[in-house]
Amino acid sequence: MSVAPKRKTMAENGDIGIDTGLVTAITNGEDLGPIVRHAFESGKPEALLHQLRTIVKKKEVEIEELCRLHYEEFILAVDELRGVLVDADELKSMLYSENFQLQEVASALLVKLDKLLELYSIKKNVTEALQTLKVCVQVSNLCLTCNRHITEGRFYPALKTLGLIEKGTLQNIPVKAFRKVIEKQIPAIKLHIEKKVCSKFNDWLVHIRSMAKEIGQLAIGQAASARQREEEMHARQREAEEQSRSGDGGCVYTLDVEHIDEDSVLEFNLTPVYRAHHIHTCLGIEEKFRDYYYKNRLMQLNLDLQISSTQPFLESHQPFFAQIAGFFIVEDRVLRTAGGLLSENQVETIWDTAIANMTSVLEDQFSRMDAASHLLLIKEFVTLLGATLTRYGYRITPLTDVLDNSRDKYHELLLNECQKQIADIIAHDTFELMVMKKEYEYKMNVLSFHIHSSDRMPVFPYVASFSSSVPDACRIVRSFIEDSVSYLSYGGRMKFFDVVKKYLDKLLIDVLNSALLNIVHGGMLVESQAMQIAANVAVLEHACDFFLLHAAQLCGVLVRVVERPHAGLTAKTVLKASQNVAYNALSNLVNSKLDEFMALMNNVNWTADDAPQHANDYINEVLIYLDNIVSTAQQILSLECVYKIGVGALGHISDSIVTTFLSENVKRFTVSAVMGIDNDLKMLESFADERFESTGLSELKKETSFRDCLVEARQLVNLLLSNQPENFMNPVIRQKNYGALDYKKVATICEKFKDSPDRLFGSLSNRNAKQNARKKSMDMLKKRLKDFS
Repeated sequence: MSVAPKRKTMAENGDIGIDTGLVTAITNGEDLGPIVRHAFESGKPEALLHQLRTIVKKKEVEIEELCRLHYEEFILAVDELRGVLVDADELKSMLYSENFQLQEVASALLVKLDKLLELYSIKKNVTEALQTLKVCVQVSNLCLTCNRHITEGRFYPALKTLGLIEKGTLQNIPVKAFRKVIEKQIPAIKLHIEKKVCSKFNDWLVHIRSMAKEIGQLAIGQAASARQREEEMHARQREAEEQSRSGDGGCVYTLDVEHIDEDSVLEFNLTPVYRAHHIHTCLGIEEKFRDYYYKNRLMQLNLDLQISSTQPFLESHQPFFAQIAGFFIVEDRVLRTAGGLLSENQVETIWDTAIANMTSVLEDQFSRMDAASHLLLIKEFVTLLGATLTRYGYRITPLTDVLDNSRDKYHELLLNECQKQIADIIAHDTFELMVMKKEYEYKMNVLSFHIHSSDRMPVFPYVASFSSSVPDACRIVRSFIEDSVSYLSYGGRMKFFDVVKKYLDKLLIDVLNSALLNIVHGGMLVESQAMQIAANVAVLEHACDFFLLHAAQLCGVLVRVVERPHAGLTAKTVLKASQNVAYNALSNLVNSKLDEFMALMNNVNWTADDAPQHANDYINEVLIYLDNIVSTAQQILSLECVYKIGVGALGHISDSIVTTFLSENVKRFTVSAVMGIDNDLKMLESFADERFESTGLSELKKETSFRDCLVEARQLVNLLLSNQPENFMNPVIRQKNYGALDYKKVATICEKFKDSPDRLFGSLSNRNAKQNARKKSMDMLKKRLKDFS
């Protein structure tokens, strides 16, 4: 009955001011640390403590009420527990009784169980003995199998069997003595297998080195065949292009495809390598074998890189390079198929060693060579070596660099050889027109170099416009182009046409042109030879187009590229200039010969009283010579050249006539002598007109004709024969009739002009009157010329 007042007191004292948040936190079991901290920070810990005490008192009241509520139930539970204890005692008595009865029954069974356990122990011992024997027999059988494999040379199965013994059954052998014997023999067996495998591998090393040369030669032969097929294809392309340019559309294009499986041809056995590598891998000493293989192969390579000291390199270079090629073909196959026996870095290192040695050997041997053909032969084989090894992924740039660096020396040797050949053919050339009696000779000497003047086949025997040295020189130049292309092709340069063109210019200018100029300047030529040389130079200039085209075709350059303006050879311009040199030499020779004939004018009677009825003797010699020169030139030279020769010769004759009048050998001349010279000039003018028309020179539309070249001599003779020579001083008449004459020359010549003395009764004739008038006019001219001077 005192509970209610107590609760009222608590409500009155505690509920007032209790923080609901604090109650909730305590009810939910939350952390009261923040609330306590806040109370202390705010300086009111007593209020918090009061609230906590109030809450504790409230909870104690709730507990007391809960205990009072369940008190009767607790009493009932205690009664039930006492009843359970009584039942447990009864059960314990029953279990004791049952256990006593069970022990009495089981005593007999325990005796039988002991006997049964003894029998089981015996059985276990027997079973263990049988298992031990089984393991020993199994190991013995594996040992026998391993021995049989080793005897038969089947090392991998032997190692597999050995592995089964070592990893599978060795630790399970219960007999310690037997296990020790097996453990002792396993390393010995492995060592024996290693030695056997290494022995067979060493035999392979000897065998593969002896086979390397054959392998290399076969591979290089394949590269040569591939190159030959490529060259044949290019030849067919050039032939088709030539037919297309010539308008023949009947060409047929075919595609030849030929596949060669290199592995089916290059057969060599790598089984000992694979086996040795695999066995060493199984033995766990793969790295040891890799090192052994690398060192032995490197040692073999060093032996292969030693050149023969008893044999010239020209003879030994092919087996030398074939041996190296075979070595690296084998190494490539090992790298690709031996499962990591070789690394790419190792092969690269070996290759760097080899290529450094080869480049050194090539540089040394090339520096000693003095024949272009020898250098070309070695270069051809080296490029085949490069093509072969490139297919296997080896870098050959240093080799091609050596070939490029030797390019100038090769062409220098080649130019020297060509210089000797050209000097020889020029020395043995008679500089006479070449006669071809058969069609094949015409094709071989004319058509093959595109130096024909007509597309029609001529009538045989055919007389060419050149001498025998021209086709011989063309053959030398063509051979030079082919040799140059052969050296430059299949090297480092992809486009080498400009290089070939440069050396071709050098041959044509420094060798061929220089040789021709040496002959021209040698001073040993006669007119016909000088004319023939001029004709030869003209033909060679024309052949330059063929040389350039031939070089372009061999270099794979399109024809339209070389046919562009300014794409020609510099040598063509140089040969054109050399033609002028030859023409000048010919002109000098002709003039020298004409001087010999014109010297006969000294035999003319310059003081004759009567005019001659015919031309002087010397003029006949001059005309015969001129006719021969012009006729010969017309056969072998162009019209332009014939024109130059005729103009030069006739101009020189005109100068010689004037010079004769001026010479000291002619102290005095009469009008009769001038009339004789007039007859000579008329014959010359008639010859000039006839030749100018008959040779077709009139079609050139030149401003100066052959007759015009005699104008100075003609005007001088006309002046001397004129009835009024004083008209020379009239500017209009002089410009019209005497424009080619010089004042000083006319003055000197007029001083020598003395008319014939009066003969008996001469003063009574009409002739005397004309002479007096001419004499007076001439005297007037002389006086005026003196005054003018």
